[in-house]
Amino acid sequence: MARNDQFIDAEDVGILDSPEAVLSTMDEEGDRRWLYPTPSKGFYYWWRLAIGWALIAFFVSLPWIQINGKPAVLLDLMEREFTLFGTTFYPTDTLLLLGFLLGTLVSIILISAVLGRIWCGWGCPQTVYLEFVYRPIERWIEGSEHVRKRRDEGPLTYDKAWRKTAKWGVYAVISLVLAHTFVSYFVGWERLLTWMQSDPRENWGYFLMMAGTTGLILYDFGFFREQMCTIACPYARFQSVLLDPDSLIVSYDEDRGEPRGRGKDRSELGDCIDCGACVRTCPTGIDIRDGLQMECVACTQCIDACDDIMDKMGWEPGLIKYTSEKALNDEPTKIARPRTLLYSGVLLALTVFFVGLLWTRPAYDINVTRAGGQPFMELPDDRIANRVRVRVRNQTATEARFSIGATGIPDVQVNPVGTGETVLAPQEMKRTEAWIIVPPDALRDEREITIVLQFDDGTEKRIPFPLLSPSNQAAPAESAPAP
Repeated sequence: MARNDQFIDAEDVGILDSPEAVLSTMDEEGDRRWLYPTPSKGFYYWWRLAIGWALIAFFVSLPWIQINGKPAVLLDLMEREFTLFGTTFYPTDTLLLLGFLLGTLVSIILISAVLGRIWCGWGCPQTVYLEFVYRPIERWIEGSEHVRKRRDEGPLTYDKAWRKTAKWGVYAVISLVLAHTFVSYFVGWERLLTWMQSDPRENWGYFLMMAGTTGLILYDFGFFREQMCTIACPYARFQSVLLDPDSLIVSYDEDRGEPRGRGKDRSELGDCIDCGACVRTCPTGIDIRDGLQMECVACTQCIDACDDIMDKMGWEPGLIKYTSEKALNDEPTKIARPRTLLYSGVLLALTVFFVGLLWTRPAYDINVTRAGGQPFMELPDDRIANRVRVRVRNQTATEARFSIGATGIPDVQVNPVGTGETVLAPQEMKRTEAWIIVPPDALRDEREITIVLQFDDGTEKRIPFPLLSPSNQAAPAESAPAP
């Protein structure tokens, strides 16, 4: 059969009729089947291209954008601090973290129930970088899909060698840039630039980490590719749970297209001319005409390819379209249904919970404990001295100062260790200590005092704290965190 832009052999597009063909990226013997998808530049493609490059620009710029003196996103694992758009979260923000993670999970479930796998085809970095960065470079250097396929199956020649070398060289540079961008999310560009300019022997761990990250990105987008979606990613396996007949999916209209076939006489045939364009353009190598499959990432490439064929034939587009199972059966698609209403209610509750916690989050995270070593001592004048340790984190965007005092027992005295006032930079955490000194008989009737932290912005924190003496050494060793 003659080869042209519209008609291709079943072998070329990977239509395998064998029952053993369980994966689109695997042949009958279980070996990797390399895919050569042809881009279909239609309505959906241009929208995906615009959104994809907007997401790439967003991803690359986030570590550079400064909000309140910190990157817009900084996931500092070493310091156990997560900064998101001007707000820094700490290990003590357990409920906030829980609310955020649960909200993200429910959002994914809700979006999937309504729009199907739109994230996979339109927003996932795996799809965005592969389809709009790595594969276009491959086509630019090595040529079109059919040319590239024949060259790969042929012997090693000078033309093949220099093209492969050039492609992998460009891939390596892009992967190195992406690796640095990715790592900057965890260490920040300021620290990363310092490491880059220093002697490798001083930061050998950084260079090993960067080499490993670059290698993984290069392997993923240069070789593993669509197998990340069809084999490694678990999201596809959740489709049967997340989707229902009202969910939007990429689907082939079987009533209109069948029976498929070629020929000018269409009296007994459907609108599908069996050209294979939808299979040839699929980045995961499936045939959408076989129904919704685990490998489908809802990229809509097959819609653009089929609409182009329909336009050339002078027929109505939409043989393959973004629709729902109910719409294909001429039933109305319902966005508001028990499932989506339940998900929306849960998401709203989690949002209120998260915003409420964030709104009432104290400006200062305070914890008072007993200092290590000797828990108390008797002074020469018989007074009792307890040493306490105060940890304060400034969770505001401005500098703060505080001093330590105490009430609850007559003639209580507070002697700070060091200066009497502690200065905290924005988002800074410091520990300081103080001696709490009381008269010799003060702890016979009252064992608890109230430690008072007075901040320069007028904030006052009062923390109950039990004192120890020779008569009550079994008292609790620590106080509760500040309310």
